[in-house]
Amino acid sequence: MTITISHVFDFRSVSPSKAIHNHNVYIPPFKSDKPIKNVHDKTSPLYQILTWDSLRNNITRIINNVNTTTNLKDIIRDLLELNLIRGRGIFCRSVLTSQMSHPEFSDVFSALVAVVNSMFFEVGQLFIRRIVWQFKSAYKRNDKPQLLNTVKFIAHLVNQKVAHATIAIEILTVLLEKPSEYSVTTAVRFLVECGSMLQDVLPNKLYGVFDLFCGILYEGRFGKRVEFMIKKLLAIRKDDFQGYPAVRPELDLVEEEDKLTHEVSLDEDIDPEFSLDVFNLDPYFAMNEKFYEGMKKDLLGDDEESDGDQESGSDVESNEESEGDQATSGKVSNSDARSSHSSDSPGSANSDENGGKRKRN
Repeated sequence: MTITISHVFDFRSVSPSKAIHNHNVYIPPFKSDKPIKNVHDKTSPLYQILTWDSLRNNITRIINNVNTTTNLKDIIRDLLELNLIRGRGIFCRSVLTSQMSHPEFSDVFSALVAVVNSMFFEVGQLFIRRIVWQFKSAYKRNDKPQLLNTVKFIAHLVNQKVAHATIAIEILTVLLEKPSEYSVTTAVRFLVECGSMLQDVLPNKLYGVFDLFCGILYEGRFGKRVEFMIKKLLAIRKDDFQGYPAVRPELDLVEEEDKLTHEVSLDEDIDPEFSLDVFNLDPYFAMNEKFYEGMKKDLLGDDEESDGDQESGSDVESNEESEGDQATSGKVSNSDARSSHSSDSPGSANSDENGGKRKRN
């Protein structure tokens, strides 16, 4: 017999606020956290659903604040304070929704995903599978705005080495094998974004893609606008994509040895796992929360200790030198923390069973 939450307790007794039961309504943190403090049994289903509401609201609020590189460090720190393993579905949905509303910040969102991916493989894997699924869905429905924004995001994820470069070649092939005016212009814009990276890692396959562009240009099937865009792309390629770097220096936040690359193909039958976006009762809730607290201490412990030293006024010179070194590199290193917790999570399935592949660069 399948036991649901409604069998355990009456939803009407959860809170006076009716909105808290609606998981599609945003609730400010000062309102959503208040009922949690009144629940003393932290193993109860009621406590789980209230903490889930709070987690969802906080992740959504933080992602909505992403706009430029200036606040990205604070955004990452605030996110790590939350259980991103439990809320990975919410994180993926919030980032994809925000990028769709603000595609001009695609490179900033991809840098954020790259940092989170370097710490939590499961989150990065789910994100790549969802955005590839989103591309396939938009292409099938001929949803042009979503298609353009999605390929732009994928291009920057390829640049950040979160997604493997082969997915970019597959997307270009799909867009150009049955060319239309919109698919060709979309392919041009996509290649402008990630051409520099593809030229470095897959030069032979990129050469084949440019053969397709030259064939379209030779046939003259489309108007002057398409011809002009293709010629401009060829000129950019001739200049080795100068002025179109793969990653801006201020967004190169992850050390090379910490980058995890996920390989997903368009031919795969992808499960976006939308069930992770809604509340599910976790029989290992207390254990998983304790596990994440341990990970959080490993990831943020150095920063917290540094803050404590600065407040007490001790070891000022040592802290200044350490901060200077971090400011110089501006990158995140998470190898030790990730390796010590990568396979110890209780109640969680093996990530490799989801069908995704990963490569360490």
